[in-house]
Amino acid sequence: MKRVYNFSAGPSMLPLPVLEKAQQELVNYADTGMSVMELSHRSSAFVEIIEEAEKLFRELLNIPEQYKVLFLQGGATQQFSMVPLNLMKKGKAAYIHTGSWSIKAIKEAKKYGDIDMVASSEDKNFSYIPQLENGKLDKSYDYVHITTNNTIEGTAFAAFPETGEIPLVADMSSNIMSEEIDITKFGVIYAGAQKNIGPAGLTIVIIREDLIGGARESCPVMLDYQTHSDKGSLYNTPPTFAIYMAKLVFEWLQELGGIKKMEKMNREKAKLLYDFLDGSSFFTSPVEKGSRSLMNIPFATKSDELNAAFIKEAKTAGLETLKGHRSVGGMRASIYNAMPIEGVQKLVDLMRDFEEKYR
Repeated sequence: MKRVYNFSAGPSMLPLPVLEKAQQELVNYADTGMSVMELSHRSSAFVEIIEEAEKLFRELLNIPEQYKVLFLQGGATQQFSMVPLNLMKKGKAAYIHTGSWSIKAIKEAKKYGDIDMVASSEDKNFSYIPQLENGKLDKSYDYVHITTNNTIEGTAFAAFPETGEIPLVADMSSNIMSEEIDITKFGVIYAGAQKNIGPAGLTIVIIREDLIGGARESCPVMLDYQTHSDKGSLYNTPPTFAIYMAKLVFEWLQELGGIKKMEKMNREKAKLLYDFLDGSSFFTSPVEKGSRSLMNIPFATKSDELNAAFIKEAKTAGLETLKGHRSVGGMRASIYNAMPIEGVQKLVDLMRDFEEKYR
């Protein structure tokens, strides 16, 4: 069986043991005579799946009881609307602008109230994470929004802003479960599943209970957090197979040693690639060192022609989806939880050989 190292930013590679477990259970799940994809979301078999998925997720992230976990759909993009529809009671929110995804979140939020961009890294092409100035936050803000890891630009928050009593809302799509975090620093965390959790189609929201129930009257029923909280994420048919796959990923993470062990592995992978980039006069990284992502690492050679040649050689070597985002160019290695260190080592070896050949 041919398996490549898939460096895609999403949908990303999944752990091989998870795929193999799903393969074993695909046709007949737990002696039901049905695939998970055929199970009614009201059946006891599926209710057991979603309850176990939530239990494991809570244990892995150490989520306190006063937070609800919601299994939704629509991706982070739907959350760009759900957050202001549910949290914007006074009509004013603060956003920290760090790149392509935060500007989309800001654009949507402006439809529902006044948005202040309280910090931005646009001045240096989003190559760093901006610091929030002391006293910058107006107490009248309904919430402060950040994107914890910027998939396209390759930056990430090393420390989260202190917002006091103002709820901190985080799009954590591309680095959730990659390192230990203190959930209590946040009012809402949301994440598309297709990076570190499972296949595309599932979105997980972690929300403090006191932030549920404040949606405006005009809020569609499916965009009201209360709807999903009251029904245990089963108001309508959820993405059943994606939730099942997420459960398998959570089991895999737990068997691996949990988030602490995963973070150690992720830091080792990232260090391997960053150390090579820092020592190279041929490949460069556009991101300031203090703002580097553990998950998404953009890099480039000296020309577009050499970039194209490298991507071609990488594909031949079984290193897939390394082309950078169209807005940035160059290359990007997304090294999410499922990427083994052997894949990163193979990438570094190819980069070293390519540099020797073309410098």
